[in-house]
Amino acid sequence: MRFDLPEEKKLVHEMRIPIRWGDMDAMGHVNNTVYFRYLEIVRVDWLQSHGVPPDPGGSGPVIINAFCNFLQQLEYPGELLARFYVARPGRSSFETYTTLERVDRPGDIAASGGAKVVWADSATKRSVPLPEWVKSLLD
Repeated sequence: MRFDLPEEKKLVHEMRIPIRWGDMDAMGHVNNTVYFRYLEIVRVDWLQSHGVPPDPGGSGPVIINAFCNFLQQLEYPGELLARFYVARPGRSSFETYTTLERVDRPGDIAASGGAKVVWADSATKRSVPLPEWVKSLLD
């Protein structure tokens, strides 16, 4: 099954991520689980770029669904350009999408993936409305 990026997505963040030797597996390419780590790195970097560090005792983002389309093998050495998009904001959730491409092959998408993010209160373990500052980042 392939999940495509929605047309109404909004590019909100870009960053470079080095491909590390330890990201590879015995088959000589980046292990599939590491792609999810790359998606996490760019998502957390986006939040931190807006002054939002993780807050285990408060409220914040919780991932309820994640996916990745593996389009090309990645190998060490290299550097990735991660482009991070947001879409479909709701009362307490929004969707994120990321494309990964090698810096030395611009426009050649190696993987695309994303996650549905729900804003949740850690004490009650329930969703809460998106804070106004988060909504402003999504519009």
